[in-house]
Amino acid sequence: QVQLVESGGGLVQPGGSLRLSCAASGRTFSGYAMAWFRQPPGKDREFVVSLSWSSGHTYYSDSVKDRFTASRDNVKNTVYLQMTSLKPEDTAVYFCAAGPIKNGLSSSTKLYDYWGQGTQVTVSA
Repeated sequence: QVQLVESGGGLVQPGGSLRLSCAASGRTFSGYAMAWFRQPPGKDREFVVSLSWSSGHTYYSDSVKDRFTASRDNVKNTVYLQMTSLKPEDTAVYFCAAGPIKNGLSSSTKLYDYWGQGTQVTVSA
């Protein structure tokens, strides 16, 4: 079975940094798009970034551009989200997702078949 397990969440100060990891297992992810979504308290799940597993190409939400960086390690089957210059508005449960998206990248939750359980990120002074 396919499994995605996030880790690395925690409490950080505004302006601080944090790196999230998503360990993927159960299959090879070539031809897949990986993504990070987040869900702030009391709000809907929102798109953060999508990453092509094969090429490494990324597509970011405007709210995190120039602050967050997504990457992957093909050998370790792990995707990362390096977050810098964190703001209180970044506080959310962060989810890793994977979908069999052949060519493009997608910000739609509907196109992702596999989801992790999420990891809490809290940005507070």
